[in-house]
Amino acid sequence: MRHRRGANLGAAAGAQAHGPVDIGGIAMHTHWRVECRDRAGRLRWVDEFDNLVVNEGLNDSLDKHFKGSGYTAAWYVGLTGSTPSFAADDTMASHSGWTEVTAYDETVRETLTLGAVSGQSVDNSANKATFTIDTNDTTIGGAFIVSNSTKGGSTGVLYGGGAFSAGDKQLDDDDTLSVTVTLTASAS
Repeated sequence: MRHRRGANLGAAAGAQAHGPVDIGGIAMHTHWRVECRDRAGRLRWVDEFDNLVVNEGLNDSLDKHFKGSGYTAAWYVGLTGSTPSFAADDTMASHSGWTEVTAYDETVRETLTLGAVSGQSVDNSANKATFTIDTNDTTIGGAFIVSNSTKGGSTGVLYGGGAFSAGDKQLDDDDTLSVTVTLTASAS
């Protein structure tokens, strides 16, 4: 699914929550792969999904790349609660369709450490964002990317997020999530 946007970046963006976002011939796409392992390291499940790049993320990308305004390469991965629903106008301060999960041992959101860009794509496969769950029966429904590391915080630029393709997952204490994020920009 693609969002076609002209001069008004907000046009019809909230209607679809998955797939690439097309901005004047450039499609921006984020793909996630999340692996869950139990405390013994055994693979419990794998889920893959795509996400919506929200208006704030699109505007930030344009501002940083074409205008060179206040650039930062600091991005972080966060986890969402049950049945997240991302909308184009979501920000970290205002997102009624989802909540953040903070029931993990790490003291901050995990750093998104990206490798080399190749073929209009970049990912963190060499340095996955890893979370160690600290509470039994923790429901995780998806993930998001933000420019602030504060666990449970409401500031920073929200780039985008999405829901697991196979629905919510129940995790227990010492389960680990390894999150691979692949960002792609291509001519549409």
